Amino acid sequence: MPHDGVLEPDTHVHDGPGHRHNAGRSGVYERPLVDGERHVHVGNGVSAPTRRRILAASAGLLAPTLPLAAEAQVVERMARAAVDWLAVLDAPRRQKAVIAFDDGERLNWHYVPRTRRGLALRDMTDSQRGRALALLASGLGDAGVARVHGVRRLEEILRQREGGWRDPDNYALSLFGAPGSYPWAWRFEGHHLSLNFAVAAPDRIAVTPAFWGANPARAPDGFRLMGGVEDLGRALIRGLPEAQRRAAVIGERSLGDIVAGPGRERDLGAPRGLALAEMDDGARNRALAIIGGFLEALAPDIATVQRRRVQEAGATSLRFAWAGPLDDGRAYYFRLHGAATLVELDNTQNDANHVHSVWRDLTADFGHDALANHYRQRRHR
Repeated sequence: MPHDGVLEPDTHVHDGPGHRHNAGRSGVYERPLVDGERHVHVGNGVSAPTRRRILAASAGLLAPTLPLAAEAQVVERMARAAVDWLAVLDAPRRQKAVIAFDDGERLNWHYVPRTRRGLALRDMTDSQRGRALALLASGLGDAGVARVHGVRRLEEILRQREGGWRDPDNYALSLFGAPGSYPWAWRFEGHHLSLNFAVAAPDRIAVTPAFWGANPARAPDGFRLMGGVEDLGRALIRGLPEAQRRAAVIGERSLGDIVAGPGRERDLGAPRGLALAEMDDGARNRALAIIGGFLEALAPDIATVQRRRVQEAGATSLRFAWAGPLDDGRAYYFRLHGAATLVELDNTQNDANHVHSVWRDLTADFGHDALANHYRQRRHR
């Protein structure tokens, strides 16, 4: 039944066994680039998303959206990249990569280390891997591609600490259905990463659930994969007037993990906390910038479409909730929750150095809204 997300300390998800990996130099996963892959530095000397950059990127959430490139052009770009990847796969690899659209696997997302259906990076040739990452880039912008490489880099840090079962190449690309024949979808997923794109119609793309995790949340060299979003949440709760802060705080301890994990998107019940409509402009902008921290990972034209969806769902009707102490170094949790939009971030495990974050569209995850309309129209033909 719906609850406020207060979990017992031993009920949240911990990492499980994974698979082997061969390391690169200096303990940082590296390899030569191949055709179709962007060159993105992540880690030493490279910035993760900062609070200032996310604020700038999300400034348009309450402003009128810019004219959109036709969503059909985005769909065409994505389908072309998927077909190009399939074209370089041999029959056995293609059989692993392609899954029926109606197969329950399409909804079987998770962020723990495990073997996944689809074709893992470690099982691809360099050419196939390059085409796979080109498909990834058809849905993500430069910041998103960099973030994916950052997740894999953190997995290499865990491999050095915990052994070869941690594997930065244990990230699988899966196609559901036939690209260009609607509906179809694709997923790129592994430990601490789940990106789900559903093309429900020639002009309709869904991009959630989207999960980003970081262990360690702060790497030994200072790299923070989700640092910008973390800092925005803490700045928001600390900057609220006392009465509003009391309204936003829903618990003295962190919740231990995100609540809306796989199959649990409705567990939170009604939104709680402080309504964005009650905040001043500065606080409201910080709250919307938290959502911007997820939007900025997308390709700009896709981000524009999703920004419009957040607006149409009622951005100012969202509520901000916080659980945990406000001082640095302590476990905490926060979320933004509305009728359609849900963003959560928890930093509890490993002495508050292990982030789980998720963006859900409660009406359109996996393209459910457009697919329902699609199937209704088919029945009435």
